[in-house]
Amino acid sequence: MDLKYEIYIGATPEDVWQALISPEGTKAIFYGCILQSTFEIGATYAYIGPGADGDETVHVYGNVLAFEENRLMSYTEHPGPSYRENHAELETRVTLTSETVGNCTKLTLVNDQWPENHPSYENTKSSWPMILSNLKTYVETGKTLEFGW
Repeated sequence: MDLKYEIYIGATPEDVWQALISPEGTKAIFYGCILQSTFEIGATYAYIGPGADGDETVHVYGNVLAFEENRLMSYTEHPGPSYRENHAELETRVTLTSETVGNCTKLTLVNDQWPENHPSYENTKSSWPMILSNLKTYVETGKTLEFGW
């Protein structure tokens, strides 16, 4: 059930990381959401942006498990309260790692520890490739993809 994706981006790990954690980057690649966190181990984080609860909708949230700037970020992930009534019970883990390969960055994303019958699994399975493609396009060109929504 683990989801694993690898993508190669024509940029430095620093540029990729900035897109993953800066307000400008997350807003571009995560559909208008800003990532709020101090990134300290144990700290909370939340992707917050336009949605069912207005501009301050919490789309996903959790706790930082590991963080090494430009190299590693791991966190628990729950769907936001407006998505699932039992959101606190629906926890998975996301781990992002980056490494330099030639003149590009290899980014690996693993989304694991899925509870049985998690209602967001199928949607998440198809969402990660879109988000990662958006990240690659944004870092390499400064533009985002238009998915038609």
